[in-house]
Amino acid sequence: MHKPLPLQCTSLNFRGFQFAQAMLFAIEEINNSSDLLPGISLGYKLYDTCSSIARSVQVALALVNGNEIVSAPSGAPCNKPAQVQAIMGETSSSPSRAIATVIGPFNIPLISHFATCACLSDKTKYPSFLRTIPSDYYQSRALAHLVKHFGWTWVGAIRTNDDYGNNGMATFIETAEQLGICLEYSVAFFRTDPSDKIEKIINIIKASTSKVIVGFLSHKDMDVLIPALSRNNLTGYQWVGSESWISDSQTAAIDEHHILDGAIGLSIPKAHVTGMRPFILNVKPLNSSNNQMFTKFWEALFSCKFKQSESPEEDPRQCTGNEDLTEVNNSFTDMSLMPIIYNVYKGVYAVAHALHSILSCNQTCKIEVQLNPFTILQRIRNVHFRTKEGDEVYFNEYGDPAAKYDIINWQPRENSIVDFVTVGLYDTLLPADKQLNLKNTPLIWAQNSQQVPVSVCSENCLPGSRKVLQKGKPVCCYDCIRCAEGEISNITDSAICVRCPTEFWSNERRDVCVRKEAVYLSYQEIMGALLTAASLFGTCMTAAVGFIFFKYRKTPVVRANNSELSFLLLFSLTLCFLCSLTFIGRPSEWSCMLRHTAFGITFVLCISCVLGKTMVVLMAFRATLPGSNVMKWFGPTQQRLSVLGFTLIQVIICILWLSISPPFPSKNFNEFKDKIILECVLGSAVGFWAVLGYVAFLAMLCFIFAFLARKLPDNFNEAKFITFSMLIFCAVWITFIPAYVSSPGKFSVAVEIFAILASSFGLLVCIFIPKCYIILLKPETNTKRNMMGKGAQRTF
Repeated sequence: MHKPLPLQCTSLNFRGFQFAQAMLFAIEEINNSSDLLPGISLGYKLYDTCSSIARSVQVALALVNGNEIVSAPSGAPCNKPAQVQAIMGETSSSPSRAIATVIGPFNIPLISHFATCACLSDKTKYPSFLRTIPSDYYQSRALAHLVKHFGWTWVGAIRTNDDYGNNGMATFIETAEQLGICLEYSVAFFRTDPSDKIEKIINIIKASTSKVIVGFLSHKDMDVLIPALSRNNLTGYQWVGSESWISDSQTAAIDEHHILDGAIGLSIPKAHVTGMRPFILNVKPLNSSNNQMFTKFWEALFSCKFKQSESPEEDPRQCTGNEDLTEVNNSFTDMSLMPIIYNVYKGVYAVAHALHSILSCNQTCKIEVQLNPFTILQRIRNVHFRTKEGDEVYFNEYGDPAAKYDIINWQPRENSIVDFVTVGLYDTLLPADKQLNLKNTPLIWAQNSQQVPVSVCSENCLPGSRKVLQKGKPVCCYDCIRCAEGEISNITDSAICVRCPTEFWSNERRDVCVRKEAVYLSYQEIMGALLTAASLFGTCMTAAVGFIFFKYRKTPVVRANNSELSFLLLFSLTLCFLCSLTFIGRPSEWSCMLRHTAFGITFVLCISCVLGKTMVVLMAFRATLPGSNVMKWFGPTQQRLSVLGFTLIQVIICILWLSISPPFPSKNFNEFKDKIILECVLGSAVGFWAVLGYVAFLAMLCFIFAFLARKLPDNFNEAKFITFSMLIFCAVWITFIPAYVSSPGKFSVAVEIFAILASSFGLLVCIFIPKCYIILLKPETNTKRNMMGKGAQRTF
């Protein structure tokens, strides 16, 4: 509602005077040089913008309006404003943007020494802007990589609310997200903001859980923020700073409560310019071309007034203009910003080299050449020279120099002094993986700690687990879930668990896939060893019975029921015991085919012998009936042929099975999740059940015949024992079927071996042990008379 008051500068910025002195030093050095612009003297105009955008634009327009062509007779004194060939400045990014926008259409070069906003690299908007300080595009990315290097993934951010802070922080956030860094908060403020806004920022910091704060702030805003942090005793936070304040001794001096101790950040590399410091400190107001400005500077520097009256009582603190600056300790005499001062120096020399090229200077310069702002701008863009200190100066296509930063660490010393220790380097000219290089210099962290601070939203998920994001929170906040069985993660903070290959399984920690245990019935394990022992015991027992029968082969007990079939039965039982060994051990192609066919054939051979013996017993009593001629069909030859015929049928079934779809070794991954079952797949289930069914058919037939002959009048009736043996045989195999089907892995093999051994032992014990008992323990009953029932009646 009211017209604003005119802008007034109320204080003096000593840093600005340092930069002005640096420009004067460079101009004086060039004017005294015979190699650069010989015979040409550079002039200058100094304006104070008071860090104001409006004042900056006003000054720029004043310079542009004075940019008219001036012609004067040779040797005539310069009594009119000279043409402005280039503008040095501004210090800050926002004023620089405003000036570059205004003077851009006139193609007048604007060379800044401290405006770092990446936005100024846009040549479509700011075609005449150049700078001797790197763009914040590189600084912001470097800060993000620095934060990532120390493992800080959960940080807060404070920025200056202007082009410098907003654009720099935007690039930082973009790079941070790519590197997996999350911002808990990002707040902005300007040094002219009311105190309640700063209090809100303080409260945000207090409520946060992050322990690292990235401060993309100008040194002026930092000087306002530090007292507020001190009043609230916000210590213990690790600060990461931009080049604007990280190496500023004035900022360190304001930090009386050591809020920023241990801060780390990026700084323009240290520089030294021979003769610069003495020149700056040798400023004398009465000798200056602009007495009014330098008089105010001198009065502010020494807090005095130049003599106004003859009475010293009226003005007790008077300036003479000859005071010694070396005795003053303030921001003007502090040369910690020499890298920025050096940038001013390089900017002036860039203009001088461009003019030197345009005027075709050799021993002399062609002063008649008409200077054109666009030509000067183009030549400045293309300059490439070395300063007297040996540093290269050139601009890329965006008007920016090569980006190189020192990594600075605030290390407090005695007497509240802070050392800005260079602990590393960030050089964008190096390969991406080598740009960030930290020295072995010990670092000091917040609160003088020697340990790197930890600032994460969630602790790292160790290998063997995966991250699950917490609902409604940034990606850095997550829970760690252990990988499921059969899945692993072998890196920290893995987002997924990877399933192991088919033949592998996860270890206990879920961080490595290990080969699954191959499970099969082996000779080394207890169950396999016991079954092997039982098989060998049965074989030996059968061999012993065979030996006894062979030794007593002429005795009535052996000869009573066809000794030839008895020996063949003992042989087949031996094979039955031995065939169980083919089921033990690692399955192979041959063992799979052998185990089932050997089992089927040997058992048919065995039961065929038992069946032959049973039929002989039954038919022998049938033959005693009047007119019966049955026994002629059950003589020794017929018995042999019957055994051969029954066995041949089983052989044919096995051949067909092996020809059509034989058993084969297989890896079973389904039965157990963490084990591989090595087993023999039947191939053709029909073939397997045909073999087993044929054995069952003969066993049932044998059982029926033996049952019919169990009460025949004989003192030693073998049919009774065959009945018992077949009863055991059938019971074992009827029980075997459900047990075999339901048993997993190697246990199904063990069930099958047990069935083979049990039925074999049943036949051996029931048929042969009673005879061995008579032969060995009751030899008096082993007579033909007793066998014919003429002795004492003994039944079994």
